[in-house]
Amino acid sequence: MARKLTHLPPQAPPARSPAWPCGLLVALCFTTLPLFLAMSPGRPSLSDMWQQMGVRVTVTYDSQDATKEAEPSGSPTPPESRDVLLGGLLSPDIDKNTCLSRYQSSLYRKPSPHSPSPYLVSRLRKYEALHRKCGPGTLSYNKYVAQLAAAHSLGLVECSYLVWTPSGSGHHLADRMLSMASAFLYALLTGRVFLVHATNDIAGLFCEPFPGATSWELPCDFPLLKNLTELHRGSERSYGNLVVGAKKAANDSYHPAAVLSTAAESLPSYAYVHLERDYQLPDQLFFCDDDQAVLGKVNWLVLRSDLYFAPGLFLVPRFEDELRWMFPAPDTVFHHVGRYLFHPSNEVWALIARHHTSHMFKFEENKIGVHVAAVSWNPVTTTEEYLKQIAACTSQEKILPEVDPDAASSEHEAASSATSSTAVLVSASEPRFAEWLKTMYDGHTTVTGEAVSVLQLTSAGKQPRNQKEVLVEMFLQSYCDVSVMSGGSTVGYVSHGLAGVKPWLLLAPPRNRTRTEAPCVRTTSMEPCFLAPPNYDCRAKQSGGVGAVLRHVRHCEDVSEGLKLFY
Repeated sequence: MARKLTHLPPQAPPARSPAWPCGLLVALCFTTLPLFLAMSPGRPSLSDMWQQMGVRVTVTYDSQDATKEAEPSGSPTPPESRDVLLGGLLSPDIDKNTCLSRYQSSLYRKPSPHSPSPYLVSRLRKYEALHRKCGPGTLSYNKYVAQLAAAHSLGLVECSYLVWTPSGSGHHLADRMLSMASAFLYALLTGRVFLVHATNDIAGLFCEPFPGATSWELPCDFPLLKNLTELHRGSERSYGNLVVGAKKAANDSYHPAAVLSTAAESLPSYAYVHLERDYQLPDQLFFCDDDQAVLGKVNWLVLRSDLYFAPGLFLVPRFEDELRWMFPAPDTVFHHVGRYLFHPSNEVWALIARHHTSHMFKFEENKIGVHVAAVSWNPVTTTEEYLKQIAACTSQEKILPEVDPDAASSEHEAASSATSSTAVLVSASEPRFAEWLKTMYDGHTTVTGEAVSVLQLTSAGKQPRNQKEVLVEMFLQSYCDVSVMSGGSTVGYVSHGLAGVKPWLLLAPPRNRTRTEAPCVRTTSMEPCFLAPPNYDCRAKQSGGVGAVLRHVRHCEDVSEGLKLFY
């Protein structure tokens, strides 16, 4: 029997809450505010805004399967648990076989607690696109490199360039890496293509950091290549010299940037920026906002520096917002930029991996790096004085266990087979430091019962060392969990900066003294020190220190006149 259908009267629509207009207004604000900010000049893109507000934006790459190849033997971190791209810092669009260290270096280092900001990741991807478009070998590069022969700059152009050239022979590789990282950050801030003048002593040390067929190395047919070594403080094309000339034209006005801030066509086709330790006031105006407006109109900049000058960029008002978006924690600048830029070539990486597998692999938890450097301004000049300072530091701060003088030899044999062991990697110009530590722990039991093994690179103590050996040393030191280093050592700055750890600094005693009140001090920042900051305050337009200008820029613990980024 068919069931009779009944027709129900239609239900009345639910009554709207009186609060619905408020909810709609909130929703509109949430969706339109990021769009408004993203469309503002100099502001992050819409994708960056969503990521900063906590909305997850997922980007997938087809080439991630390249990281699933066989891993090297002796890798301390299981492949399935590692983050080879460092939280998105690295692009996956580089073939693994062309740069093994790019995908394998994370195996030897504990995961960093410092994640790159989504905005920094976005800016790096945008830079890589710029490099592919304007780098050497492209039509754009060929177009603008020809402009160098012109007398004046072209003004607003599609591609502008920053050429980093190293300081003269004898400068340490660590100095060069610190200045290269600073220069790349400046290129990132100013939208310039970053090119490196790879001299013979550094050629072949690093992989290409940017994906694509365009290199970061300056081509051998670059028109100014032969002139780069002749540039110096006061050169005709130096920015400092341009400032002096403009000052005379302005009848000795106090700040001549207004005179230079004319049409770009009146500026030279390229300018030289001198930021070496001997730079003086005209060159130091590089860190002033008005002068950056002038430099922004010059298509080609050539920069030479032996300093980590990244803290100085935080002094420039026009860079403040961008730096805050890229580095919410300012003390991670070199940690992120250094891990992005510097990947040892396959030849160098083979040495690093071989040494780590042979000596450091079995010490998964406790690896302590000790780097002792002789610096000219440190009055502690004898090995014995330094040995006492190192012993006091590692003992008082519980970095290394003390030797138990009452333990019997049988107890030492038991300790040698203990599961808890510590490795101490010593790098020093004087081999006696490692020999002294070996003598201290060899044949003795520690009060904690753990075994201590002292490791030393075969090149340690050999002078002079080539740049390849220095790079191996710095990367091995960066795989240590604790860092003890001489104050002011740029090798130590690079090592603990890559590692992302705050080191213990062996401080130099005051003048006319050979001993410090405290043998060492733990830094409050893992950032390298800007050893020779400008002594001109751009905001006050007068000479004077700039250490107290910003909250996150302070003086260094190891070099009192230096500047350092803090958080």
